[in-house]
Amino acid sequence: MSRKEIAQTFLKLAGTGAVEEAFAKFAGANFIHHNQYFEGSGASLKQAMQQDHESNPNESIAIKYCYEDADTVVTHSLVVKKEMQIAVVHIFRFEGDKIAELWDLGQPIEKDSPNQYGLF
Repeated sequence: MSRKEIAQTFLKLAGTGAVEEAFAKFAGANFIHHNQYFEGSGASLKQAMQQDHESNPNESIAIKYCYEDADTVVTHSLVVKKEMQIAVVHIFRFEGDKIAELWDLGQPIEKDSPNQYGLF
C-alpha cells in the first residue's frame, strides 16, 4: 500500500469504529499525536477514539482530498455525525510504512455560512 492508501484506510477504519484494527495495522510503535485535548501517546488517542465511537459514532467519513509529499500525507475529509458535519484535516508523518505522528484539525460546518464556496 502507498502512504496515501495507508492514511485513508487508517481514517476509514478508525472513523467507523475499527479503532483497534487501524492502530494495530498502521500506527508505528512510537506513534504520537498533536491533539491539544489529549495526552500525546497513541494509547490515549486510541482510547479517546474508541470512547467517542461508543458515545457519538460517526455515521460516515468521506475523504475529499489526499496529498502526499515525501514522508507526509494530508487528508481533507467530511465527517458526518448524528447532529453535525465536520470538515477535518489530518496530517500524517510516516516512518517507513507506519504512521509516526498525527495532527488533526476540525471545523463544524455551519448550515448558514455566508461563504458561497463551502468548506470543500
